[in-house]
Amino acid sequence: MRIHWLNWLRQVVLVTGFSLRTIPERKGSVAASVFGIAGVVAVFVGVLSIDQGFRQALIGSASANIAMVLRAGADTEMTSGLGREDVRVVANAPGLARGTNGPQASPELFVIINLPKRSTGTDANVAFRGVEPPAFEVHRQLHILHGRNFRRGHNELIVGRGAAAQFAGLDVGSTLEIGRNHWEIVGLFEANGGMEESEIWTDAAVLQPAYRRGTSYQSVLLTLQTPEAFDAGKDFLTSDPRLNVKVVRQADYFAEQSQVMTRLILGLGISITSLMGVGAVFGALNTMYTAVSARAREMATLRALGFGGAAVMLSVLLESLALSWAGGALGGGLAYLAFDGYRTATLNFQSFSQVAFAFTVTPSLLVEGVLWASVMGFIGGLFPALRAMRLPIATALRAS
Repeated sequence: MRIHWLNWLRQVVLVTGFSLRTIPERKGSVAASVFGIAGVVAVFVGVLSIDQGFRQALIGSASANIAMVLRAGADTEMTSGLGREDVRVVANAPGLARGTNGPQASPELFVIINLPKRSTGTDANVAFRGVEPPAFEVHRQLHILHGRNFRRGHNELIVGRGAAAQFAGLDVGSTLEIGRNHWEIVGLFEANGGMEESEIWTDAAVLQPAYRRGTSYQSVLLTLQTPEAFDAGKDFLTSDPRLNVKVVRQADYFAEQSQVMTRLILGLGISITSLMGVGAVFGALNTMYTAVSARAREMATLRALGFGGAAVMLSVLLESLALSWAGGALGGGLAYLAFDGYRTATLNFQSFSQVAFAFTVTPSLLVEGVLWASVMGFIGGLFPALRAMRLPIATALRAS
């Protein structure tokens, strides 16, 4: 039995090797098939790299030991509202980490402003966030790249590097007119690619009167001593009769924020690549049918010499898969070179503000692209392989 399988495998290797050596004779149809599959994979990986980059900008800035406090019933910061007394009670929740400014509870004011895009000049929504000193201990990944931090009580701003790259007038040293106020941009910051990089920050005590917000905030971010302290803190805050709040993990909040865009991108990507994939499969079918037709006599001769039909069929399938893998590798490489790291901004449908992010081509995306190419190669080679196996020997030997 073992000898039978070894002979069969040897037949497959020999026939497949012979088939691959004839590729230069069919370079036109082979190239069309490979480049067709490469195009599908490049589009597939490119579109999904948008989703990866967008989700990384949101979820990548989340921490397991950070909780968000919003008004009960609010789905986003835009629809939330908390007063100063609420913030004081929240800061006394159990399980909070402590920093140089006391409990690491960061009350934050969130407003939307319009700024022109650098690329088009059209106005777009940008997040304008007012914070207090604890914010820089809660948002630990944030640090100043250029310039300095804003001074409390002054009309000064620091700008995320994503926002500075996408919107005009946000250069360090320039003055920005927002409403009736003039603001000096004194610093540029980064936050490990997180959502904060799409925002403009200033002192909450200055932003509140500028937008007639009194002493209100939209949310409070809490740094927990450990992720396990979340449940105790949540129970404490939601059961306090002085409060009407909900408490969520920051990671869960951002995951929900990304759902609409993720579904849109995935739907678009799958639709486009499916349509293109149909064309690529027909290209593979044409290539492999041509190969089977051109080598009908050789295959019949091998069959007459004792090579099994299954070995011939598998050799055709393996050739088709080899071409698809070549196309998948080529398409993945092109997508990586063209898209990885490309920076842009798009609308976050939950907050109605622009999120700056970079396309991200991950190893898992490249693997998915090659798997998608394999599916196309398998379908494109299956029917020609079956034809090669079922081709009558006598008929094939008489073929011209």
